[in-house]
Order: sequence, then C-alpha cells, then structure tokens
Amino acid sequence: MFWSAFAWSLLLACGGVLADNERREVVTQVLGGDHYVAGGEVTVGNPVDGDLVVTGGDVNVDAKVAGDVLALGGRLRLGGDVGGSMTAAAGQMMIDGKVGRNLRVAGGRVELEHRSEIAGNLSVGGGQVRLRGIVHGQVLAGGGTVVIDGPVGGDVVVGGGEVELGPNARIAGQLRYRSGKPLRQDPDAQVSGGIEQLPPLANRERNKAWRGARAAVVGLLWTLGLVAMAGLLVRLLPNFCGAVARTLRERPGASLLLGFALLVCVPVAVVLLFVTLIGVPLGLVTLALYGALLPVAYVVAALGLGEWALQRWQPQRAERRAMRFAAAAVLLLALSLLAFIPVLGALVGFGVTLAGMGALLLQLRRPTTAA
Repeated sequence: MFWSAFAWSLLLACGGVLADNERREVVTQVLGGDHYVAGGEVTVGNPVDGDLVVTGGDVNVDAKVAGDVLALGGRLRLGGDVGGSMTAAAGQMMIDGKVGRNLRVAGGRVELEHRSEIAGNLSVGGGQVRLRGIVHGQVLAGGGTVVIDGPVGGDVVVGGGEVELGPNARIAGQLRYRSGKPLRQDPDAQVSGGIEQLPPLANRERNKAWRGARAAVVGLLWTLGLVAMAGLLVRLLPNFCGAVARTLRERPGASLLLGFALLVCVPVAVVLLFVTLIGVPLGLVTLALYGALLPVAYVVAALGLGEWALQRWQPQRAERRAMRFAAAAVLLLALSLLAFIPVLGALVGFGVTLAGMGALLLQLRRPTTAA
C-alpha cells in the first residue's frame, strides 16, 4: 500500500501544482474507503473511513482517520485522531492528535504538543525535535536539538547535538543517548530505568555513514536533474514524447531488442574506430554522444511509461503537459528508490534504459511523427 499510495499522491500533487490554471485546486480521489488528496493548501475536515494519503504545501488534518495516514507537505498539522499508524515528512510539523499505533515522522522542526498521544512507538528525526505529548511505547529520536518533556512508557534512544529532559519528562524505561554535549536534565525530570551515555561513533563507522550520506545526496541531485530533463522534453518536444510513448505501448519487445543491440554495438564500433588513427576523433565524438544518450533514453522511457499509465488510469488528463511531466517525475523518483534494492533495482534500471534507447531508435523510421 505504501509505495502505490506514495506514487499516487505525488502524481496528484505535481498535476495539481504544476498546471498554471490549477495552482489552487485541491485534487481528491476516493478509492474504496481510502482518500488521496493533494493541492497547495489542503484541509481534511471530513472523517475518513479508510487510509488517508495527503500532500501539499500547507496540510491540515482536522478530521478523524480510521486507518493509516501518509502525509507529505511543507507545513503539516495533525489535529484529528488517527486509528492506525502515521508516516509523515514536512518542513514544519505539529502533532496535536492521537495516533492509534506507531508514528514515524521526519522534518526540519517537529513538535508533539501536550494533547498528542501515541499508543505505539515513536520514530522521529529532524533539525529541532520537541516531545511534549504522551508516548506509550518506545522512542527513537535523532536531531540537532531533541527535547523530551512528556511521559514515555518504554525505553528512549536519542542521538543529537543537544539532548534535554524537561520538567514534565517521565521515562518509564531506560534513556540511552549519544551527544557531543552533556545531557541537560531538569531536576523534576524522572528516568526510572537509568541513564546511559553511548560512546561516540568510531572513525570507520563515521566515515561509512558520511559516504552513505554523500552517495544519497549525489543520487538525489542526479534524480532531480533527470526530472528537470523530463520537464524540458515535455515542454519543448511534446509530440516527440507522445510518439515515444506510443512506440513503447505498441512495440515493447522491439524497443528492448533494439536497445540491447545499440547498447552492445556502439561500444564495439568505438573500439574499431580507435584501432585506426583516422577514426580516433570520430570514436571520441561517438563515445561522448553515446554517454549523453543513456540518461536521455532513461528519461524518455519514463515519459513514455508515465503517459501509458495516464492513458490507462487518468485518460481525461493524459493530454495535459503538467500531468505528463508529473507521471514521469513519479516514475523517476520511484526508480531512484528502487535502485537501493541490490539486484532488482539494477535490472529494472537496465531494462528501462534499453527500452528508451530502442524507442528512440524506432523514431528514425517515423520522421513525420517525430517532426
């Protein structure tokens, strides 16, 4: 449910926000008892019988949700109660309701107000984290500044630049923390299970974490570049992108086969050109064009597959450039997440690239359509 809901919410958000005449539109889809809502300013005021997937610039959930909640936004406020679990990410987040199971959140500033109550466990990460509500389970928190000023029924594990226990902190379990500064504890704060300061990370672990973070940042920037390329192609070559989409729908096997042939034959041709001195300049130019073709083919395949998905599930919006770009952006983001799966991610990315290269090659036989 999570990945399909995440992709669907991003699709609605991009389609509603990017279209010039729909910047203030709130798009809502109801499938069974589940609600999918996206827009610039979103307020959920009616009860939701199933799950809720919501995204927007300013999101307010004031109604009761019977199932789970997945929320993305610039600013997010939960004022209603959630029967299941909640997963959310936002620049600024305020939780002022009850969550029936687990809460997993991340943001620049995360605050659990006094009325908030988490029946299960809490996992939170952010620049500034302040916990004033009730958590019946365990707490796993990380951030630049972490302040615990409320009851916790289980153990607490905290990592942060500064860790503070307020006067209302009542931790029934053990507190384990890792910080570069001493723990700041109010005299009225209580920790029943004792306090343990964890040792700092070893250099090897720190370097490994840094390399992982750097790789994640590079991957994010690369994905954003591909999304920007998709936007340019949809903007400048809409008919060509439509022709590629039709090719992928009508001739997927031929696209994969020709893409594989192109992937193998071009490097062989470049090697043969390097054998002769006169062919070295041409080989270098061919190699450069070949390297540039690979990301273009990847993006073109995402555009084609996104348009195919729109034609199947949202045919009334398939002709809008904003929706075509949104569908491609969703696929590119999903593929970037899928790349973290060791074998499956590489195979899927390889197949998408092959399909895109083959579809581009097949356009040479459709000069009228491509023009």
